[in-house]
Formats: sequence, C-alpha cells, structure tokens
Amino acid sequence: MGGKVFAIGGWEKSRGPAFSFKTSNLNFEILKEEPGYRPAPYLASRGMKWIQMYESVRDNDGELQKYLESSYRIVASSLTKKKQKELGISI
Repeated sequence: MGGKVFAIGGWEKSRGPAFSFKTSNLNFEILKEEPGYRPAPYLASRGMKWIQMYESVRDNDGELQKYLESSYRIVASSLTKKKQKELGISI
C-alpha cells in the first residue's frame, strides 16, 4: 500500500502459519506477553511496534482479522493525504 507494508504472512515448519503486523504502542505492550504472540523477529528488534502471531488456531481468526485491520489503518494514516487520495483510502 503506497510502498508501505502493514502485514507479513509466513510459515514456521514446527507451528504452521505465522503473521506479523504493525500495532499500536498499547497493543504491542499487551500482546508481547500473550500466549501465541511475540515481538516480530527482526522488526521489533529494530524498535518497530510489530507483533507476530505464531500460534494460530481457528478461534483466533476474528482476533487476527481485527489486528490486521488496525494495522492497515495505522499504516494508511501515515501516508500523505495526496497518497491516500491516489490509492482511494479514506480513514
């Protein structure tokens, strides 16, 4: 989206799908302590507020969707108004 990333999906051999996403400062502090979540490798170690959900179960689908939508809004709001208009993004 406008040259920026709001989520990254991947696969861990031993655990299955893993999703990393940008999050608010508050959600970062909360989620980094929750089971199945951790600061996203590489990104969080560089000071970015990215979390990885590495233990995904069907019951978490709605929760993951909520975090991905929030990540999209965080990144979209960091784009210039001109770029938002070009991409048809309204926040």
